[in-house]
Amino acid sequence: MINRRTFGKALGAGTGTAAASLAGWLNPSAASALAAAPAGRKAPTVGRARGHTSFDSVKQVRAGELSIGYAEVGPERGPVVILLHGWPYDIHSYVDVAPLLAAEGYRVIVPYLRGYGSTTFLSSKTFRNAQQAVVALDIIALMDALRIKKALLGGFDWGARTADIIAALWPERCKALVSVTGYLITNREKNRQPLPPAAEWAWWYQYYFATERGELGLAENRHDFARLIWHNVSPTWHFDDATFDRTAAAFENPDYVGIVIHNYRWRLGLAQGDPRFDGIEAKLAAGPGVAVPTITLDGALDPFTPAGDGAAYRAKFTGPYAHHTLEGIGHNVPQEAPEAFARAVLDADRL
Repeated sequence: MINRRTFGKALGAGTGTAAASLAGWLNPSAASALAAAPAGRKAPTVGRARGHTSFDSVKQVRAGELSIGYAEVGPERGPVVILLHGWPYDIHSYVDVAPLLAAEGYRVIVPYLRGYGSTTFLSSKTFRNAQQAVVALDIIALMDALRIKKALLGGFDWGARTADIIAALWPERCKALVSVTGYLITNREKNRQPLPPAAEWAWWYQYYFATERGELGLAENRHDFARLIWHNVSPTWHFDDATFDRTAAAFENPDYVGIVIHNYRWRLGLAQGDPRFDGIEAKLAAGPGVAVPTITLDGALDPFTPAGDGAAYRAKFTGPYAHHTLEGIGHNVPQEAPEAFARAVLDADRL
């Protein structure tokens, strides 16, 4: 999730001039989401989400040190969009976004991250590493395996961080970017600095995961833990049992607990990464800018949204750029407001 250095709480943040341009076609909870298309260009439109319950199938491909499971929707030769989930979520965060983009002619690929769903390690001897660099390299390996030279990347939570990293370090692979909660690239040295108590409270589970008790608690209560997080970070999202259970199945991956625990401990400097990626991590610690066309989205009710309507990370995006706040929306933006997320992808592709 968001870099702790720039973290702040902003419930009900305003949308400024970006408000209301989609009021005619978004669902009411996201009606103040996004601005119109850039001047001189016709605003793209998408249909409404239809409440899809699943992807037709999940494919597998060997990529790097993994066998990656991924859903694919849309024409095989269409421009590629890769959508990345976070924790504790899975590919179904995009189950309504993907068909909207496919209907616009995009080839949409939604992979399970390492440790989730059907994505598995090829070797039992591989270090179950979840530092930020290796997750991004997984997606580069996936693109290579599928012979995708360049894609539009979108994500939230871990997925936004991963997309940010690729856009910053490998811009030749990223056509445009949609990043929920903005610039999430981690600087572990800055993460040593404390936040105000109210902000630290929102991160309570990171400190829980730093303990052996927390690791055991996640292993024994992975479904109840995820459900609690969903309620806490998306307070107005009234998901049903079937929606949750569909995603919770992804947590049965044998490496799920190890990957989650290592990710959060690594961020806090409590676990080591792989020395092979020290050079990449050094570049990321320097806070590289993102020059590709970008739209950032904030869920106004997400406790991890920084204050200032995107101002906290604005300077990190140096190319064509727009920011939008989604009123009434929490952390899982693509599942809570699929039309708004799909529209952001279309707009980013036209910046």
